[in-house]
Parts: sequence; structure tokens; C-alpha cells
Amino acid sequence: MDLSLYFILFMIYSFFGWVMEIIFTLYKDKTLVNRGFLMGPYCPIYGSGCILIILLLNRYLKDPIVLFIMSMVICSILEYVVSFTLEKLFKARWWDYSDRKFNINGRICLETLIPFGLLGCLLMYVINPFISSLVLKIPSSILNIIAIILFIIFVIDNVVSFSIITKIHISTKDIIMDNTEEITKKVREYISKHSRFGKRLMKSFPRLKVLKEKYKKKPKKNKK
Repeated sequence: MDLSLYFILFMIYSFFGWVMEIIFTLYKDKTLVNRGFLMGPYCPIYGSGCILIILLLNRYLKDPIVLFIMSMVICSILEYVVSFTLEKLFKARWWDYSDRKFNINGRICLETLIPFGLLGCLLMYVINPFISSLVLKIPSSILNIIAIILFIIFVIDNVVSFSIITKIHISTKDIIMDNTEEITKKVREYISKHSRFGKRLMKSFPRLKVLKEKYKKKPKKNKK
């Protein structure tokens, strides 16, 4: 029962995160973009952050200041780890805060930490009690079925998305350039042309940067 409940909450908050990203992008860039690393309407990093806060910070409900600080810590660690992991897997930086003040390796920055703390408090005091009470009204048998169906969809989405991205990743190995920005430009062009999902991915992560060390210089041919 608990496992089904937490997974459904994970999916709900992943969806909320996806909606929040779309609204933010629409406000900032005046364009509607299907945000997210996967094909479905969800951003798992938000769902993961929410579940971690729910599981780890319930003991701090009586101390909002500690809850606020701990929410910032948990979310910043999660964002840093996800950024580092994706970079190691695909040799690309999916988001970059290097141009913002008080950032750590461009993976996290103070500008995003404060909203994390506020959202953590809002989650624990308002959102999660309300959402959890609604979900718990569903009979356990039906809840388990819903959780299984969502889990299957989520796993398939992950497998398909990673498969497509890996193929794109392998295909771009032959792109030879000397400058990181030029590499990124060529890779983005290649992905947009060769993959429908890749085209959406480029819109979802406009700050995508491909790391230079992945590519080798093309050896010069000796003229006879």
C-alpha cells in the first residue's frame, strides 16, 4: 500500500513539475514548450525531490525554518547529482547556471535554491496533506492497479527515451569540431533533423551544452 501510494504521489508531483516548467517557460520565453527529459508529461526530478522531502523531513514539520533549509539542501543535492549523472552518461550539460551568481560548477545556484525551500514548505504544509488525503480515498486494490499501470508506462517511456538519446549520442561521435560552442551547435542541428523526439528535447533544454572532450580532432591527411 505504501509503495503504491508513494509511486502515485511521485507521478503526480512529476506532472506538477512538468506543468510548472511549462508555465515558467511560457512566461519567460513567450512560447509553449513540452519540457522534460522523457516523452511523457512529467519531470521525474520534481517527483523525486518531493518524495525525498516527504520521507525525510516529516519530523521537522514543527520547525518551518529547519524545514525550509533542509528542503533547499535536499533539492540542491538532487539537482547536482542528476546534472552530474546525465553529463557522465551523455557527455552533455542539460542545464547550466554558470552565468548566474553563487553557482556551484554551473549545476546549482542560489537563485534556484530559495524557491526550492519555499516549495518544500508549501508541499509539506499545504499540497501533500491535501493530495495524500485524496489519493488515500481510493480503495487499495484500485490504487495498486493504477500504480502498476503508471509504473509500466513510466518504465517504457524511460527505455524508449534513453534508447533514442543513446542512438543520437552514438551518431554524433563523428562530428568533428574544435570549439565547444560549435560542437553544441552541430549536435543540436543533427538531433533536430534526425529525431522527432530530439527536436522536442532541444526545445526543452535550450541551454544544452555538449562537452568538448567527447570529440577528437580529425587527423590531417598528408599531401604527397
